[in-house]
Amino acid sequence: MCDKSSNRQLEIHRCWCRFLVTFALRKKQKLAEYEYHRLANGIRVIHSQSSTPVAHMGVVVNTGSRDELENEHGIAHMIEHVIFKGTRKRKAYNVISCLENVGGEIDAYTTKEETCVYGTFLKEYYGRAMELFADIIFNSTFPDHECEKEKEVIVDEINSYKDSPGDLIFDDFEDLIFSGHTIGRNILGTPESIARYDHTDILRFIGRTYNTDQIAICSVGPVDFKTIVRLAERHFGPIATRKRDFKRIPVNPYTPHLLEVELDTHQSHCIFGCRAYPTDHQNRLAFELINNTLGGPGMNCRLNLALREKHGYTYNIESFYTPYTDTGTFGIYFGTDYEKTDRCLAIIRRELRRLREERMGTLQLDRAKKQMIGQLAISTENYSGLMLNLGRSCLLFDTIDPLSEICEKINRFTSSDILEVANEMLDDRNFSTLIFK
Repeated sequence: MCDKSSNRQLEIHRCWCRFLVTFALRKKQKLAEYEYHRLANGIRVIHSQSSTPVAHMGVVVNTGSRDELENEHGIAHMIEHVIFKGTRKRKAYNVISCLENVGGEIDAYTTKEETCVYGTFLKEYYGRAMELFADIIFNSTFPDHECEKEKEVIVDEINSYKDSPGDLIFDDFEDLIFSGHTIGRNILGTPESIARYDHTDILRFIGRTYNTDQIAICSVGPVDFKTIVRLAERHFGPIATRKRDFKRIPVNPYTPHLLEVELDTHQSHCIFGCRAYPTDHQNRLAFELINNTLGGPGMNCRLNLALREKHGYTYNIESFYTPYTDTGTFGIYFGTDYEKTDRCLAIIRRELRRLREERMGTLQLDRAKKQMIGQLAISTENYSGLMLNLGRSCLLFDTIDPLSEICEKINRFTSSDILEVANEMLDDRNFSTLIFK
């Protein structure tokens, strides 16, 4: 199943779309474009009606690898693999065939703060999908013989990830800036930790963390909301109420670090960054505009122009901002020849200094706003991504914002606002550096 260790560019795009839609759904409004319902057991339902014959639905659980105990490293991700291996009434083959036999797809992913099972199918199979997802989430049996087989798959995944330094460095960077905290650990676990788990350990973790008040059913499809609610009440309504009785451990204090790791790679890989704003921070949107201007997906971003277009120092240069519920990460990644690493870092520092010291001109800021608004609008055209982001936003904020309001917020930013946030976040004396060479 698809998860964090898949294509890095896809993950960056997913984070970008998640940020945009999540922020757009933040402030409480009368629900219109998206409709919302809460079951008696606390499970939330959010739906947006579309006009295509294809439907998208998922179940998002506000549980990820940071919710693991010290002796549970990798178990959240392992569940993503073995949750399809059989339920009380279905064998593994029947689970994966339920939607695929009618042309649909089913998949899952795990992040540090969420787990999701989701699918795409024709609209006439909404009932089938809803029943299947309820069965998977609440009735999976995790047979030991299936777990043992899947452990080998996960270990292969861990090893293949180690063979890709351009992916591995992102995990190791978060481990560097959150050293000693579970949010810094990689999602996959280790071969040693995975080998320990059996179905009893998995059921214990699910019993503690898959709480009904931390689950959202999200849907985008060509049916009315009453139908979605009726199906949710039928298949998820009978689930016993189970509220969360623990809070996530706050992150530890941050100290900048410099770490160079010898990996005998063909080129140097580097991340230069720090901790950043959490999901609900008032400056989050302004910082995303800065991140997009500095090293976003556009080829006209400042870092791409300075490092690749002007000097030809690197093939891949990007900045990323990943907000979590109580913290976040910001970083700049690049790969280059060993002897050019210091020159690249010097150029990056110069670009950061420009953002801290020079106000954006009127035309410059207007262009940055239009680019971000355009990307926001385009991201909502991806119905599968929109569906997943609706679920996450529902869990985080329980509220919805219209697209027009977030665009208005972007347009209200002044050059002084951007300069203030840049000075708070882009002081490179607060940055950590991780280099693979």
